[in-house]
Amino acid sequence: MKADPDPFSHHPELRGEIADPCQSFFRGLTTEDLAAKMKEMGLPGNWWHSDEEREAMRAKTLVGRRDGDLWVFGYGSLMWDPGFRFVEVRRAHVPDHARRFILKDTYGGRGTAKAPGLMAALDKGPGCDGLLFRIAREQVEEETVFLWRREKLGPAYTATFVEAVIADQAVTALTFVADHDADIIDTTLTRREQIHYLATGTGFLGSSLDYLRNIAKKFAALGIQDEDVATLLRETEAYVRSL
Repeated sequence: MKADPDPFSHHPELRGEIADPCQSFFRGLTTEDLAAKMKEMGLPGNWWHSDEEREAMRAKTLVGRRDGDLWVFGYGSLMWDPGFRFVEVRRAHVPDHARRFILKDTYGGRGTAKAPGLMAALDKGPGCDGLLFRIAREQVEEETVFLWRREKLGPAYTATFVEAVIADQAVTALTFVADHDADIIDTTLTRREQIHYLATGTGFLGSSLDYLRNIAKKFAALGIQDEDVATLLRETEAYVRSL
């Protein structure tokens, strides 16, 4: 019997650095769980999409895309906790886009309305490095349910197909870009606000600072030089030390 392919054959340095999808918090998350969590934390609810709305968005996005493998581009927490099963992971670059720290989290994940957190969103820009995950054709239907549960829980992102480059090869990949109509996407944040939210925001997914540190950790493992992330991390950690 032929052995299953090794997802980390191209990047053995990532072995053990990406959470087991089957053990991911997001894989078991339901809207009922989320409502209970919001009540427990004393936070407002009903900001998320219903299961029916989310499934309709998934079905519309995947029209004509179920007859082959699916590449998914991760630029933030997908890089260490994708929540879906994959058969290959590759370092990749997406032109004409950039990782921007413009997601002001007030929903409880990594911040609240009283103490907002901050995460990244993919927006227009000069280019973005990250990871591409390949979902096998026969698993696309099942695994994208978990992907949508993770990335389209509420308003923040728009599911979009972009060109991603692996070495010298271009592939079409699904990713989630900033939805500028969403309340939590804020392009007016000052640098000082970004640093403060990263330093102080925390929620049921962990702290905003750990989120930033995890991005930097993945880049260090892959040898990616990203001065924006490195500088933001240095400034945020300096701010934490000053508190």
